[in-house]
Amino acid sequence: MRFALRLGLVLMVLTCAGCATRQRASQLDETLTNYAALIRWNEFAAASDYYDPELRETDPITRLDMERLEQFRVAGYDERSQSISPDGNRATQSVEIRLYNVHTMAERVIVDHQVWRYDPDAKRWWLTSGLPDVTAGH
Repeated sequence: MRFALRLGLVLMVLTCAGCATRQRASQLDETLTNYAALIRWNEFAAASDYYDPELRETDPITRLDMERLEQFRVAGYDERSQSISPDGNRATQSVEIRLYNVHTMAERVIVDHQVWRYDPDAKRWWLTSGLPDVTAGH
């Protein structure tokens, strides 16, 4: 009888852990979808709200960074790859972003390597890699 009770308790704990992992993965999908929509619609200031608050103190997004982004319009946003750590607390995603400069009409293609961390206190995902770097390769 005790064995069955212990087994049931262990299975319940494992099931709850699985639920938390699935919930976290679902939150990640929602976060990535919302962030992608903001980038696609050139809402860079709103996208900056996803930037990790701990990093805002040590590595803030500068006014110059935002001005550079504002010179571009997004013509395409294609997710290439995505992975999540075994513990479910870190995720990476590579995205190809096609941009054009509003002043020169020149197109540029960059690959944005995003790194995300899960914050268990806030129960949300934060971007730790910063906004797309439109100066990449230049």
